Amino acid sequence: MRIDENEGVSASSKHLVFAYYVTGHGFGHATRVVEVVRHLIAAGHDVHVVTGAPDFVFTSEIQSPRLFIRKVLLDCGAVQADALTVDRLASLEKYVETAVVPRAAILETEVEWLHSIKADFVVSDVVPVACRAAADAGIRSVCVTNFSWDFIYAEYVMAAGYHHRSIVWQIAEDYSHCEFLIRLPGYCPMPAFRDVIDVPLVVRRLHKSRKEVRKELGIAEDVNVVILNFGGQPSGWNLKEESLPTGWLCLVCGASETQELPSNFVKLAKDAYTPDIIAASDCMLGKIGYGTVSEALSFKVPFVFVRRDYFNEEPFLRNMLEFYQCGVEMIRRDLLMGQWKPYLERAISLKPCYEGGINGGEIAAHILQETAIGRHCASDKLSGARRLRDAIILGYQLQRVPGRDIAIPEWYSRAETELGQSAGSSPTAQANENNSLSELSTDDFDILQGNVQGLSDTWAFLKSLAKLDAIHDSEKSMEKKTMRERKAAGGVFNWEEEIFVARAPGRLDVMGGIADYSGSLVLQMPIREACHVAVQRNNPGKHRLWKHAQARQQAKGHVPTPVLQIVSYGSEISNRAPTFDMDLSDFMDGDEPISYEKAREFFAQDPAQKWAAYVAGTILVLMTELGVRFEDSISLLVSSAVPEGKGVSSSAAVEVASMSAIAAAYGLSIDPRDLAILCQKVENHIVGAPCGVMDQMTSSCGEANKLLAMICQPAEVVGLVEIPNHVRFWGIDSGIRHSVGGADYRSVRVGAYMGRKMIKSMASSILSQSVSSANGGNPEELEDEGIELLQTEASLDYLCNLSPHRYEARYADRLPDIMLGQTFIEEYSDHDDPVTVIDLKRSYSLRAPTRHPIYENFRVKTFKALLTSATSDEQLTALGGLLYQCHYSYSACGLGSDGTNRLVQLVQGMQHNKSKTEDGTLYGAKITGGGSGGTVCVIGRNSLRSSQQILEIQQRYKAATGYLPLIFEGSSPGAGKFGYLRIRRRI
Repeated sequence: MRIDENEGVSASSKHLVFAYYVTGHGFGHATRVVEVVRHLIAAGHDVHVVTGAPDFVFTSEIQSPRLFIRKVLLDCGAVQADALTVDRLASLEKYVETAVVPRAAILETEVEWLHSIKADFVVSDVVPVACRAAADAGIRSVCVTNFSWDFIYAEYVMAAGYHHRSIVWQIAEDYSHCEFLIRLPGYCPMPAFRDVIDVPLVVRRLHKSRKEVRKELGIAEDVNVVILNFGGQPSGWNLKEESLPTGWLCLVCGASETQELPSNFVKLAKDAYTPDIIAASDCMLGKIGYGTVSEALSFKVPFVFVRRDYFNEEPFLRNMLEFYQCGVEMIRRDLLMGQWKPYLERAISLKPCYEGGINGGEIAAHILQETAIGRHCASDKLSGARRLRDAIILGYQLQRVPGRDIAIPEWYSRAETELGQSAGSSPTAQANENNSLSELSTDDFDILQGNVQGLSDTWAFLKSLAKLDAIHDSEKSMEKKTMRERKAAGGVFNWEEEIFVARAPGRLDVMGGIADYSGSLVLQMPIREACHVAVQRNNPGKHRLWKHAQARQQAKGHVPTPVLQIVSYGSEISNRAPTFDMDLSDFMDGDEPISYEKAREFFAQDPAQKWAAYVAGTILVLMTELGVRFEDSISLLVSSAVPEGKGVSSSAAVEVASMSAIAAAYGLSIDPRDLAILCQKVENHIVGAPCGVMDQMTSSCGEANKLLAMICQPAEVVGLVEIPNHVRFWGIDSGIRHSVGGADYRSVRVGAYMGRKMIKSMASSILSQSVSSANGGNPEELEDEGIELLQTEASLDYLCNLSPHRYEARYADRLPDIMLGQTFIEEYSDHDDPVTVIDLKRSYSLRAPTRHPIYENFRVKTFKALLTSATSDEQLTALGGLLYQCHYSYSACGLGSDGTNRLVQLVQGMQHNKSKTEDGTLYGAKITGGGSGGTVCVIGRNSLRSSQQILEIQQRYKAATGYLPLIFEGSSPGAGKFGYLRIRRRI
């Protein structure tokens, strides 16, 4: 429902008492609450504000005896490590301390307080427990917000571990007790709420005109002014006079009294009224929040913004800014180094075009008043936690399947429709690309070397490259009609020079999964979806640089030096910056490459650009491991149809395609196996994700319609297994984002390595005792135990070299289920894993993660043998049974998820409900890769009926959850088999 902006609030004949709860996250919520409260009080009502914000935020705008302020903090919002970084784990821990542990006492206190003030209605922005307290007190409630904490915290759960999931469910359940949601523009998906009413922007009113403000500050009308607005946190930054263009002035919010500023920077008084200052400025530099965005849009002031890390509200507000041509993104590195000029000059060239309403505070107050006196009705009550769980939102990833989620704003969906034309973005997009492939001809490119091999996605990628030249030369409404990433890509290549193109597919984990790091045999299938990378070498003096990169080089005063410029398609889907650039000299420490540790720290400085480690990291690995030196500049375009967070190795595809294209451009001949191992170093040591090598090996060494069989000790390819004609594999995406960098995957890996260390220690101890017994004259006992076997186990390199029967006979009962990290370190010193670190305060599951790879290796060997056995229904049933066993073993390790469990259950239901007359059916399913979400692998008979059943499962999952899963079917060649293309644009 949408309320027309002309509706207002008028005095009510009934005097009402409102209790208005304000979240503890920053001042932005408090300042917008002021606007709603001001109108409620003007209508003759009493408002009791429950807040942790300072009184002056309210009293400076509202001087009325009807305003009551109660200083209580009932949630904590997001804990910030600094002005731009949210500490995810600290946020969850603080919320537990603030709202979970004392929950019973909070509810009791709030119910008593609501009764004591005789509250008629409760409003929350957006404190979860306020809704539950209102319900317990028998009082109706409404939320007013653009985001909810279940959505924000859900991403943090992935980083902190599934044991925090109850926080998200509880918050969603609390929200479900309110009548409805008054939803502000720039909103996130909020499935916990039953009903929604949309209102215009809530914006603080202006007190003074631009002319009056400038006159008071002594600033002439012809002076360009930027307001620095980072929530009062720039005091530790080194502000430089040369950061501003000549003649500019910067007004600084929140500067400390002792901070010395350059002559072209001016401190604002602590009580300065920020909306007036923003409206009197020519542009604003700051971090995105609802308050800054709403005021920039309403006052038509261009906003130069720097991304905040790990705050899910931001992408929606950012897209709203950019849709209305009001936003310019600044790289964090350039902010801190003072390279502001190109961004500020770009900002004042924008023409902000927001014409929507800005009286949302007045309209929200009207709705609250009318609802409180009984003129609005709510729908039947449902459980917010159930709705959230069934929606499979969890905040891990914003799904953009058309029509799936009405909570995605119209402008956001429209922008994606216009701009999201990259290969693989949707089935429709793929179909459209395939239908237009015939338009690509040799008139676009000369293919000087290599073969497209009939791959439709490669033709589509070449077609998109051909269009970039036109995009660069055209200026037709670029801000609205072309993604920033495509504009950047249009200018990144010199079309007179050669371009090298590589392709690497994702993979479907048929068997093996997380047992790869324990040395298991794995069976992997390269999928149809792939990543394409285009690379071009350029002389530094002729390289077309982006303006901020140009400014950085000019500031250094050097002659042109090699620069790396990367454009990555699909950035908005993953809330990351679409471009990255760096001086290649940053990879050098004197005459030697920097360490991997320093590189990891370099890329971690700005998480919005951390993705670049997967791409640029390949350059450092080539420098370090092969001694390559890069004297030319490098332009690089990444376009991946392998969806992120689905457990189908999107990161490996990017790494392998990037290194393959760079190797081709520099004439490096690298064996596919060696290239895969080099790419694993990128992910392990530069990205910092503790993955095994099977993903990179499949992407590099795989072949279409075959399973790559590999023993991960560390990477021995033992063959390619033909998939029998009667067998078929599918992948079905659960919609829950998976990450090998997540806490659950790491903790299971740590548990497995701890178990290996303990088994080696036990074997050494038994061996020592056996030798002592033998010396004491009991040789038969030594022979029974097997000294060679004990010696092997005492030096066990991989858990998978221990047989299941030996594990059960000797070690299973002696391993604890869980162990505290500190206890393990005190007894065993270290777990001997080079890519993970034991958290001393964490308790690790130990027996299940140790058992899993030992049995998984046995299952994979059995599966491989069965594939080549005689064709029969029993064969398929046995193969499917092995997949089910693997799935439940993942769950025992703590790597299951609600979505993947549901998909496996749907397959089981389809399998066991088959008709005797049907010749096609499904036989098994399992979670894949690192678990905790992602994709389920399904095995079935290769028949039309089986494909129909997969589609039925897709529709049943959508009916139950609201999410239409992606289906992965088909296969394609690995990067080694594809080779590379050397192309030149025909001018």
